[in-house]
Amino acid sequence: MSNQTTNPSAPTGIVLNIQRYCSHDGPGIRTNVFLKGCSLRCKWCGNPESIRVKPELSYDPKKCKGRECSLCLKDPFPKGAFYFTEGEEGPVKVNWDLTSSCDQELCSLCPTGALEMYGKRMTVDEVLDEVEKDASIYRSSGGGITLSGGECMLQPDFSAALLKGAHERGINTAVETACNVPWANIEKVLPHVDTMLHDHKLTIPERHKKWTGAGNERILANFKKAYETFPDVDFIARTPLIPGVNADEEHIRAVLAFIRPHKNVIDYELLPYHRFGLGKYEYLGKVYELDDYKTPSDEVVKHLQAIIDEAFGRTGKQS
Repeated sequence: MSNQTTNPSAPTGIVLNIQRYCSHDGPGIRTNVFLKGCSLRCKWCGNPESIRVKPELSYDPKKCKGRECSLCLKDPFPKGAFYFTEGEEGPVKVNWDLTSSCDQELCSLCPTGALEMYGKRMTVDEVLDEVEKDASIYRSSGGGITLSGGECMLQPDFSAALLKGAHERGINTAVETACNVPWANIEKVLPHVDTMLHDHKLTIPERHKKWTGAGNERILANFKKAYETFPDVDFIARTPLIPGVNADEEHIRAVLAFIRPHKNVIDYELLPYHRFGLGKYEYLGKVYELDDYKTPSDEVVKHLQAIIDEAFGRTGKQS
């Protein structure tokens, strides 16, 4: 635990979650710090709770005791935010338009834990003191802190301060980003980054906009400028692999053509689509749009990985 004195002028940020012992988000064993806020709306998103910048309410109806409890229908809960359908004895219903005033203190009044808040404001030292608990693991494994999201570069002052503070404590740093942010944000954060993991979701602008809600022109320009401006940063390209969207040879080869001229792009990883975050949509009163999509087959993943291995000159390549 650090003995540093908290700087009252240091930036604070909205943190979604701090997850320890991660092994797929940069070198070694890492602690992932997930920040709130995202500038894309990917239809396959498995973390809908990370999209909004502000903390937000979640409600798990399976934990609700219904009319047996009814505390959320009374003060100090916002009037009309929670209600019962006439004649039904099941869990309480939520009017999501009226829940914006809910906070962690209010949610703590729910005796079953059915109400929780996604996200809380934290200081740099609060986050780093938690991260530093595993300093010995970072030293033995080559790991460190990874900032993720959402989009961590939507909180550039906080992200930069976190990463700078991590370096001051001798901790390796990484970020996961889609780079759909102003270049000024990237320029502020990357001086404190050892490894940047960045998503090449789709290469054709129209398809990128269809599936993520935004074109990729700014994203690709930011990637290229980052490669050239920060030659000492290790860049790892990534693709979340979704059948029927981008799990095809054309996309993989297009990404390889973009990244291979830059020697500081040291790898290209595939992240097969999964449906693990589906339940969180219900907790937020949202609908999941990719309900019919499946995980890519092992054969497809192996074929596309072989193309990447060949491009990077790795042994064991196959046609």
